[in-house]
Amino acid sequence: MNKILNAFCRRIVSIIKLSMKKMFNITHITFGIEQMISYDTKIELGGVIHIGNKVCTRGNVTLSSREGGLLDIGEECFFNNNCVVGCRNSIKIGRGSSFGPGCIIYDHDHDFRTKGGKKAGRYITAPITIGKNVWFGANCIILKGVTIGDNAIIAAGTTVTSDIPENTIALQKRETTLLHYNHNTVPT
Repeated sequence: MNKILNAFCRRIVSIIKLSMKKMFNITHITFGIEQMISYDTKIELGGVIHIGNKVCTRGNVTLSSREGGLLDIGEECFFNNNCVVGCRNSIKIGRGSSFGPGCIIYDHDHDFRTKGGKKAGRYITAPITIGKNVWFGANCIILKGVTIGDNAIIAAGTTVTSDIPENTIALQKRETTLLHYNHNTVPT
């Protein structure tokens, strides 16, 4: 009974939170009525965010759309703890996609070559498109300008910098090299 009550309360808090965002940013956010948005999910508006029905977030998720950005999250998507989605151009996430803890999605890079460097606040952007039913393992990084096809699986720790076809598993193999040393000969 307690579990059912907690789920009901989380849903009510989610609806109230999104409704408050909607009241103050009438054209900048739309969302389905059935949500499981965690109470500590940060929604940063400046651009536009569309959140489909039955989207679920866990703790400390950030959904950000800055001026000129369009973040479109399909129905039944899931974001685990500590995910960050930063949009300055366009990010479209297909229905049923799931993100493991610590995933980061950015459709922009700082334009550090411009006069004033990073502090100038200029960005190089390119849209990101994520297909339907894509599964991201923990700590994946998705960078600007990529398209990921339907039903793809992105292994934990993978950095996506180029397109991934549908029905593909993407993983990055890493080697661990162990070098032994004599701690008595290392300068202190």
